[in-house]
Amino acid sequence: MNPILLLSILVGYFALLFAVSVFTTKKGSDNASFFIGRRQSPWYLVAFGMIGASVSGVSVVSVPGMVPHLQFTYLQTVLGFFFGYVVIAYVLLPLFYKLNLISIYTYLRERFGRRSQKTGAFIFTIAKLIGAAAKLYVAILVLQEFIFNHWNVPFFATVCLVVGGIWLYTRRGGIKTIVWTDCLQTLFMLVALVLMVVTTIDLLGWTVPQIFHSLSENPLARVFVFDDWHSQQNFFKQFFSGIFIVIVMTGLDQEMMQKNLSCRTLKESRKNMLWYGAAFLPMNFLFLLLGFLIVTYATAHNIVLPVEADNILLFFAVSYLGSVAVICLMLSIIAASFSSADSALTAITTTLAMDILEIGDKETRRAVQLRKILHFAVSVGLILLIIGFKNINNQHIIDTIYRLVGYTYGPLLGLFAFGLTTKWQCNDRYVPYVALLAPVLTFLLQWFCQSRLNYQFGYELLMINGFITFVGLMFFSSRKHN
Repeated sequence: MNPILLLSILVGYFALLFAVSVFTTKKGSDNASFFIGRRQSPWYLVAFGMIGASVSGVSVVSVPGMVPHLQFTYLQTVLGFFFGYVVIAYVLLPLFYKLNLISIYTYLRERFGRRSQKTGAFIFTIAKLIGAAAKLYVAILVLQEFIFNHWNVPFFATVCLVVGGIWLYTRRGGIKTIVWTDCLQTLFMLVALVLMVVTTIDLLGWTVPQIFHSLSENPLARVFVFDDWHSQQNFFKQFFSGIFIVIVMTGLDQEMMQKNLSCRTLKESRKNMLWYGAAFLPMNFLFLLLGFLIVTYATAHNIVLPVEADNILLFFAVSYLGSVAVICLMLSIIAASFSSADSALTAITTTLAMDILEIGDKETRRAVQLRKILHFAVSVGLILLIIGFKNINNQHIIDTIYRLVGYTYGPLLGLFAFGLTTKWQCNDRYVPYVALLAPVLTFLLQWFCQSRLNYQFGYELLMINGFITFVGLMFFSSRKHN
């Protein structure tokens, strides 16, 4: 594949995103536009753009690679996702709109106190930085392999180039820009995914009825696991974990809720959430179908696929799908990863600004200056973390991210659940200690069950962590909340 052509596509892509940024900020940019787009975002644009931000480049390479080892069982988790979105639409969104929030962690201050707010903001910042770095790392690996290795450009320089580009087109407009750039990036990702599926079907020479016939008979297309409670793919583990993963990764996540809160009204925001949630099942089915088609073709032609699950799609596209497919794959990974990284960058900046530094209480010009400094500092932090990921070799990055969610977002789940379902007032002074202790106890419980009981936890670690946090908060509660 011609690296000059690929570089031209990358430069053109960045130019398009920057043009959108200029267009959306031509009337100026202030903190209200940067944080929540002055609550003027059309709900349908937010919903469409959030697909790309949620899927990310990790899903593009990881979900198709799940098929040889996990079959279609990931759909059990995705099915739970939808019910999680329903909970967000009818429980969390009304609360956030009622309180007129910019940062959702302001709720914790009003419910418990400042230390609780800062604890929630700190947990989100750490978790989101690590997650965003892991997702963007996948895209940068692809760029390094297909473009920059040709000129012996160091990995560090590639990381700086990519993150610097994202910083440039988000530094003024924030959410106001991201709502539009996410739509473009989601469109690129969907078109690329469909083209790769169609190209692989053409290689197999199948018709649509043949595809469904093969899916109905091939063990690789198994979706449900009801008979093995020890399996991490057990339906009940996956389904209920999917519900809570969405509640914390969307409903209690500043990045995702910031876009929802930029919609004009609660009604529009709710429509955005439900339509966006409904799109997840067919989207992930397409990813798994692509993986199924690749494995079927490889089996029929005695092709040895890479052992590392995340390398399967890259290997197959380069070796068998041709130049057009490689370009499509590169664009889909870049589009999804940029969509995820740019909104994460904006959300982390918002959380640090509103919850940690509390710039809402400062003079307007000073508040804008601090926001810009934070935005740049977060970009530098993202660069350092991505470089750190280069030394980690993991076969299932998406699985790792969900496990990370179990440890980092669990305290957030416990905090919000305690605030919403009880009338007890926890002692704000002890909240940071509970939030720190809960993941440690969760890890020790996981170790004990695996080493002594031969039982492996899956994504349900999130629920266990949240429950431990909930119990810890009850222990330090002494009076009723009015």
